[in-house]
Amino acid sequence: MHWHEHFEIIFMRQGSGVFHIDSRPYIVKAGEVIIIPGGGLHVGYALRYEEVYYDCIVLNASLFNDWVHDPVHAKFVAPYLEGRLRFPVKPAEQDETCFNYFSLLDEAIAELAAKPPAYQLVVKSKLYAFFTLMSRTFLNHQLAAKPAEPYFINRDRFKLLIQRIESQFSEKMSIEQAAKHVSLNPYHFCKMFKKLTGRTFVEYVNVCRMNEAERLLRENDDTISEIAVKVGCDNPNYFTKLYKQYKGMTPSQARRT
Repeated sequence: MHWHEHFEIIFMRQGSGVFHIDSRPYIVKAGEVIIIPGGGLHVGYALRYEEVYYDCIVLNASLFNDWVHDPVHAKFVAPYLEGRLRFPVKPAEQDETCFNYFSLLDEAIAELAAKPPAYQLVVKSKLYAFFTLMSRTFLNHQLAAKPAEPYFINRDRFKLLIQRIESQFSEKMSIEQAAKHVSLNPYHFCKMFKKLTGRTFVEYVNVCRMNEAERLLRENDDTISEIAVKVGCDNPNYFTKLYKQYKGMTPSQARRT
């Protein structure tokens, strides 16, 4: 689970996954594109045990500053860059015309991979054309519709909670304490957290801790018991059981490999 102020465009090439974006799940299959808005909390998981491959384009709105004084840009593209409007997360699901625009992403990705002379300008122009055509498709309908409600009003509090979970691994935090952190009662907190991340609070904490344990086993010489304490597991036997559950092997096996 993470967020950033950039746009993120994911073009699924192989396999399938579920992406939780601002508490809403989106199933994405090969050939589909999703657009993650700037500031949106998001995380993705494979749907099944298979190889998953996708291209990911991350760009800041400032990439298109050259057009900032253009009145047509101000009308069509700026509302999306400034966050006043949002493209649908799965645009082709809303309008099949969008499938025709995905070739622009293919061309931008090919330029980035090959890096011929002046490829930066080609990439910039392809992405700008993509944004413009998307706006042409959705702008009038979105302006006429009722303004969309925020996905959830306390998103920033959840961001702070997730930062805390992912940085203070040894901290013991109960569901009640976590719920208080985002000003919800435990029942509604558990429902919202599952919608947001696709996992229960306990599962999410355990995944974060085992990911950190995997990094520590690989990068330093601390004993397994010391690493267990660093990730909030005072009982080495419980740590071993938990690590095997999430990583498919024991910490000792992980260190040997």
